[in-house]
Order: sequence, then C-alpha cells, then structure tokens
Amino acid sequence: MTTEQMTGAQALVRALENVGVDTVFGIPGGAILPAYDPLFDSNKLRHILVRHEQGAGHAAQGYAMVTGKVGVCMATSGPGATNLVTAISDAYMDSVPMVAITGQVATSLIGTDGFQEADIAGITMPITKHNFLVTRAEDIARTIAEAFHIAGTGRPGPVLVDIAKDAMQATVEFQWPVQLQLPGYRPVTRPHSKQVREAARLIVEAERPVLYVGGGVLKAGAAAELKVLAELTGAPVVTTLMAKGALPDSHPLHMGMPGMHGAVGAVGALQRSDLLVALGARFDDRVTGKLDGFAPHAKVVHADIDPAEISKNRHADVPIVGDAREVIADLIVAVQNEHEAGRKGDYEDWWRQLNAWRDTYPLGYDIPEDGSLSPQYVIERIGEIAGPDAYYVAGVGQHQMWAAQFIKYERPGAFLNSGGAGTMGYSVPAAMGAKVGAPDATVWAIDGDGCFQMTNQELATCAIEGIPVKVAVINNGNLGMVRQWQTLFYEGRYSNTVLQPQAEHTAKRIPDFVKLAEAYGCVGLRCEKAEDVDAVIAKAMEINDAPVVIDFVVHKDAMVWPMVAAGTSNDDIKIARDMAPEWENGD
Repeated sequence: MTTEQMTGAQALVRALENVGVDTVFGIPGGAILPAYDPLFDSNKLRHILVRHEQGAGHAAQGYAMVTGKVGVCMATSGPGATNLVTAISDAYMDSVPMVAITGQVATSLIGTDGFQEADIAGITMPITKHNFLVTRAEDIARTIAEAFHIAGTGRPGPVLVDIAKDAMQATVEFQWPVQLQLPGYRPVTRPHSKQVREAARLIVEAERPVLYVGGGVLKAGAAAELKVLAELTGAPVVTTLMAKGALPDSHPLHMGMPGMHGAVGAVGALQRSDLLVALGARFDDRVTGKLDGFAPHAKVVHADIDPAEISKNRHADVPIVGDAREVIADLIVAVQNEHEAGRKGDYEDWWRQLNAWRDTYPLGYDIPEDGSLSPQYVIERIGEIAGPDAYYVAGVGQHQMWAAQFIKYERPGAFLNSGGAGTMGYSVPAAMGAKVGAPDATVWAIDGDGCFQMTNQELATCAIEGIPVKVAVINNGNLGMVRQWQTLFYEGRYSNTVLQPQAEHTAKRIPDFVKLAEAYGCVGLRCEKAEDVDAVIAKAMEINDAPVVIDFVVHKDAMVWPMVAAGTSNDDIKIARDMAPEWENGD
C-alpha cells in the first residue's frame, strides 16, 4: 500500500489515474478549480475542454459505449453541474457507465444559497445509480473507487461524485489501494439454474417463440452467445433500438427492430408469439405499444441483471436475474440438454408466417416526385459507403429512426443513440466521445437540423482537439418528427416546428451550416441532389485531418414508416398513411 501526503484535489487526480481513467471531458469553474490545478500536471489523464457541460456528459457516454470503460465528465458547481443533468439522465435511461465529478461550494456554505450553489446530489438522485456528496478530503480516493465500481458493475449507469471545495483544498494522507465500503451493493450475475431449465423447456415446447433482445445483451458483451442460442433454437430474433447489431442484420433469423417504427415482421412476430424470451430488455412503451394489447397470447421468460425490471411492465412467467452473457450461456447448455433428450421445437409453420410478413412488408421509402433529396436515401448511402466497421451516432427524431432502419448493422456496438431519454443534441458530442474512444475508426454523426443546433458548439472542441468526426445534417428545415405527428394527428397545423422557412433552394439559409462548419474550423459541404450524394460522402470519407459537416438539404415531408401511433396497439401498425398490413397473409 502506498501512503503519501497531498491535497484532496491531488488525491482525486491520483485516484482517477489509479482506476484506469485516461480521458476526462469537462469545463473548469470556481468550485472545481482546485481539481484542475493537479490535472495540469497529470501525464496519464487527457482532459478535453468542451464548450458546454452537456457536451461533456454526452461525450463521456460516447466514449463509454465504444470502449466499454466508464466515461468521465467534470464540471463546477451550480450551473456547471445542472448543465450535466440531461446527459446524466440519458445515461441512466440507457444504462451507460459514467462518473460525473462536480465541484461543490465550501462545506460552510452548503445550504446557505451560496454563490453558484446547487444541491446537485438532490437534483440527480432519481437519475443516478448512486451519488455521493464528499465533504472530507480523506474520503475522496475511496469514494472515487466506489463510484467506478458501482457505475461499471451490475446494470451499468451514471454515478455522481460532488466534492466540496474545501475538501479538495485540505491536506490528506493518500492511501491506495482503498477498502470499498459498499455493504448493500451485491449485484447478482449468475442466474438460478432451475429458472434457466424451465426457460429451456418452454422454448422447446413453444410453437411461436421469439427472442426479444434488448440493450442489456450488448452491455454484457453477449453477442456471440446470442448468435449461438439463436442458431441452436432456430427461433426468430428481434433486436430493439438499443440492441442493433447484437445479431447481424443480415442473419436469416433476424426479423429486425420491433416497436413504434419497427419492421412489420418484427412487430407481427411479437404480437403473434406464444413465448417471449426477453433478454436484457425492459418492455419499453415504444416496443410494446398499448401494454394490455402487447403479445396477448405469449408466456414470458424475462432475464435481466436488474431485478427491478422483471415483471415491472409485463408479468414474467419465468423470471431470471443475472448477467445476459451468463444467462444465455446457461440457456445454451439447457437447450442442448433438451435436444439430447429428444425434445426440440418445431417452428416450421411459424417461419412460413414470419417469412410471408418479411417478404410482403419489407422496409422501404418513396423517392420525392419533385426531384428533392430523400433523407432515407442519404442515410442508406452513408451506411453502404462507410461500411459495417464505422460507428454511427444518431441524434433523436426521424433521422434516428431512418439510421436504425436503413443502415445495416453487422456488429455489436456500431450504433449509438439516445433511446430511453430521446435527447436532442446527443449526436455531435457523443460522436466526439466515440471518436476519442476509437480514434482509428470512422465515426459518423447522423443528425437532424434541429438536434444539430443544440450542441454543434462541440465542433470547436473537435477541431481544436483533433477529433475528426463526420457529421451528416439531415436538413429538412423543420423539427421533422414533431411535424410528422402534426401532419398525422393535428390536421397539418404546423405550430412552431418550422426552423427555416426559406430552407428550400434559396440563398438565405439561417443558419448556413456550411459557413457555420467553416467558422468552427471544420470542412463544410452541401448536397441537394441524389446524383451528388455518393460523391459528397466519398469526399467526406477522404478527409481525416479535420471534422466534416455535410448539409444534406432534404424533402421536408418525408415520414418514418411503419408506425404504431402512441397509445395504440401494435396490431394497429401502419405501413404508410391509412395503410395497414393484412395480418392473416400467409396463414
């Protein structure tokens, strides 16, 4: 054990180094300033100075998603800390391991409404896995070790460490390693073997099973095991928005993404199934539609590392608490045992039905008749040209759904997006963090013009820090997804969704995204015609010494289909406006 005299702030930096941190995204300010002084001397920590704390939080998420490590962001007290709240909430909803370190006013000022004081521990209590307020220098190192342990184990999530300024300034005897004091924290990773055997029995007895795969399978690094289980059982697989790539999109057992904008075949598979095997999924409302009409004839096997998720939204006939990788590995053995005993599922009729849906209702889109650019075509071409080894980081809205639908994901972790929280502004900073975490990979931010204007200041960070992301702005001059709802449900009354009235073929662009990109030290390109799409994407792919922004000026009335309207049953899915699938097709 090493023992050394130092300040609390030096202990913080040393503890971060000792838990293996190499990158911190943040902005200094008064209360956190003591920590920034020793950070200046660290040769192990790279600090990336962002332009807004929300950018620091999303960048830490992107970094965590591609590296599998705990992402780290840092901010000062008061408004610095509250600017992290959106990213912390986002990480909580999507189970992203992150530690947010904030400075707090001096202990004597806590509770007095001191300058730049905010009770950030209180504010973030509902949206963190755990949080700490540290008021003693001797607690700093141990708290950092505990925070990283909590964030990265069990169901991952964000942990906040709020440290009083005087604790960072005080002198302390630094000791490492430290003894963790987490008596109540014992995440279960090994599943109960009896439950696993029961799940295997249900799988071989079922006639219409579906493997309903959620983001927990990616978090557990269980894609290889999933492929083995799927091929062993022969059951169809649906992968949620957060699980894209868990099974390659091209795999014959893969039915696609379920949910509000899912493939008809995937939605039909869930609705008509007699057994759902939910693996690291949480029966989210965007997947289930109206809950009491979801998969009405299905028994449910629900495996999740978080016991609070099981039977939360849908009763589980067989609950399994455990890490998805461990659960699937045990399920493989249990199913093999069933097969060896002569019990094997017969899903031939089921696949006849599934294939009929898949063939009859493939994902597709219309090319605009006025010659304007189709957003789906742009995103599809980016995916084909950049290829399966790139990372794709979507913002939130129509472009997010098209990125999920029309880019083919052949490997786990290739698609990053804000699923649970639906945070506009996620894409650019998360792509920045992803590129820092995977510097040799190509990283595309697929963003909308609405999202892009929320966090595009991080382009300055990318340009100065040498982080050459590529940004495709799908620019329809509107808040596209909200406009779609106004078209469908509000009789075309476009209240406050038009971002750029002069967007179409005019010199007056507010803002001009090409000029904006250039002002931020990036390369700015524009594309308005389908015949130019490939060449513009190719040009962006050739530029690797600066960030690139492409303004794709697209048709404003393109819509995301299929669609299940909010609050309705998945049975009411529409493949286009006023067009529904014929479910009996192929029966």
